[in-house]
Amino acid sequence: MNNKQKQSVNEKGIKYNRKYLGRLIFFVVIAIFILFTGRFFYVSVFHKADGQNLQKKVAKLYDAETRQPAKRGTIYDSNAQPIAEDTTTYSIYIVLSKKATYNGKINYLPDSKKRQAASILSKNLHIDYKKVWNILNPQNKDLYQVELGNSGKNISLETKKAISSAKIPGIKFIPSQSRLYPNGNFASHLIGLAENTDGRLVGVMGLEKQFERRLKGKDGVKESSFDSQGTDIPGRNGKTRKVKNGDNIYTTIDQRLQNYLESLTDQAQNRYHPQGIRVMLMNAKSGDIIAATQRPTFNPQTREGINDIWRNTLLADAYEPGSTMKIFTTAAAINSGNFNGDASYQSGSYEVDKQKIYDWNRVGWGTINYQQAFIRSSNVGMAHLEQQMGAKEWYKYLEKFGFLKSTDSGLGDESTGSISYKYPIDQANTSYGQGIDVTTFQMMQGFSAIANGGKMVKPRLISEIKDPNTNKIVYKSQPTVIGHPIKKATSQQVLNLMQRVVTDENGTGQDYKLNNYSVAVKTGTAEIANENGSGYMNGETNHIFSVAGIAPANNPKYILYVTMERPKSYGQEKTATKALSTIFNPLMQRTLDDDTNESQVATKKITDFKGSNVDTAVEKLQKQDLKVEVIGKGDKVKQQSQDPGAKVIKGERVVLLTNGNLTMPDLTGWSQADIVNFGQMVGINIKLSGSGYGIKQSVAAGQNLTGVKSLKVNLQEH
Repeated sequence: MNNKQKQSVNEKGIKYNRKYLGRLIFFVVIAIFILFTGRFFYVSVFHKADGQNLQKKVAKLYDAETRQPAKRGTIYDSNAQPIAEDTTTYSIYIVLSKKATYNGKINYLPDSKKRQAASILSKNLHIDYKKVWNILNPQNKDLYQVELGNSGKNISLETKKAISSAKIPGIKFIPSQSRLYPNGNFASHLIGLAENTDGRLVGVMGLEKQFERRLKGKDGVKESSFDSQGTDIPGRNGKTRKVKNGDNIYTTIDQRLQNYLESLTDQAQNRYHPQGIRVMLMNAKSGDIIAATQRPTFNPQTREGINDIWRNTLLADAYEPGSTMKIFTTAAAINSGNFNGDASYQSGSYEVDKQKIYDWNRVGWGTINYQQAFIRSSNVGMAHLEQQMGAKEWYKYLEKFGFLKSTDSGLGDESTGSISYKYPIDQANTSYGQGIDVTTFQMMQGFSAIANGGKMVKPRLISEIKDPNTNKIVYKSQPTVIGHPIKKATSQQVLNLMQRVVTDENGTGQDYKLNNYSVAVKTGTAEIANENGSGYMNGETNHIFSVAGIAPANNPKYILYVTMERPKSYGQEKTATKALSTIFNPLMQRTLDDDTNESQVATKKITDFKGSNVDTAVEKLQKQDLKVEVIGKGDKVKQQSQDPGAKVIKGERVVLLTNGNLTMPDLTGWSQADIVNFGQMVGINIKLSGSGYGIKQSVAAGQNLTGVKSLKVNLQEH
């Protein structure tokens, strides 16, 4: 084949290949077109792609969910005064980046406003002007925003308003929920603590933890839609759930007596430096806990002492009660027919199972009867009673009185106690409070049977729970009768013996006499086991000293129990009983005086004075024999220290905040709770030193409160 023929064949092949390739490309393009068209048709009709609903995904881009935080429930005392309540604080930050704009408006701090901003911030936050200026002009010009350290955190609403009123762009605030505990040290381990966790308050101790579900409430939710310009689209709003604020809890605590108890306990702690103190005051008939405290404790408002002890020792700590257990031994012996008060025995020592039991006075008092055994607190006498009852009978009464099991208080972790009861010597030891561990709640529950005609009631802290959204009571507590371990006649006989502990010349409780009231008492001195489990500690003060009292003895209304563990000394009081009396006597005396003097404790409900004329409000409050403090020069009441409906007592202080310029009052004689409430009302951070009532303040009375962010107040007992 010549060259021309070869060239002709090649050209035909190339043309064929081009034609084939063109057809292939054509069909491929057609296929792709069909595929895309089909895909588009599927998506436009079914609104789905890759298993995702495109309508929902697009809607999410233009939907917003707004959460309205629920208000945590308030915890009140028995007179509807707040013990723990919500408050809002703010943290401040300043946007510096010029990229921060919104809808054409600047959302940052411009250079031209920095001097004004530095002046406003330094004045209201009490920071040096130069320091603020340096923060607003960082070396790193790429910083988007800056903060002001601790001085810019926990800002009150009043301070926020003062800064915001300048209307300087770029100054931003982040709200944060916090908890206000206006009384400071106030049954702290019972009431507990709530802390801000991930932007919401969560109970971590005490009532705050145990009733978390009721207190926290449910946040409200609102779903809304908007277009690409950020404008709400009417008719496109989604689900809406109303906010449900948390339930309010009303306790049985009496604020006045609780504050008085805290003050007395602080004094005892500072005088005797014990390792621990436990105190509980209870209504004998209902089981209402009127006041209770422990040492060590903490201040939930300042967190001072929070790391000293976390547990509630009234519930969680089990200890040997010592001679206060003789109340139950004697009651059991009387009730079981094994007590003859006139029968006599040889005191001093007694051998059980080849082991000797000694009286605290080892030589004894010679031959004495069983009434004197109780009055003089004879261990030997109690051991004889246990032997006469028999181990099974005595153990049965221990169970009847509620020992060795939880009281089911519902207030937190609770010990059941324990007992050594294998051998005869163990069984005898328990008759005078050795070899058996109890809790304060168990003891108080048992004492109620003695004070209440044989009827034993459960200690209770909750009076009622109210839903603030409906104002309906969702839980109402009633006295809970646990049992009737003894007869009424038995309880009366034990009360008579306890009364003689105070009045008899040989009684161990003579230091607990009260003015104008009869009181039934039993003292106790318990040994403390060595940590290695071998024997007991030596030393005069290495004991748990205690006193249990019921008053009035002829018509019991109140039970008071005080324990003090291992004091370093007895101070000027010289003895353990006198040291304990510095808490027992004044607290029981005031409790009985308040109960007797109806005019002193008559309570009245506070009216809602918000918006009222100041002079009219003052006149009405003074007619109720209340102390009135007016803050500000305005003519209208803007805020009041007590909530409307709260019960107040004659002589109590009510603070009225007006709509005028605010000035500092003289805080001399103000209670700790009044001072903290005042600080909350005017937006000032209160720093307290000491306990009791105001004697000195860092901001002079009469000074204008504008720009005042903090106040130091020294307290002292009257």
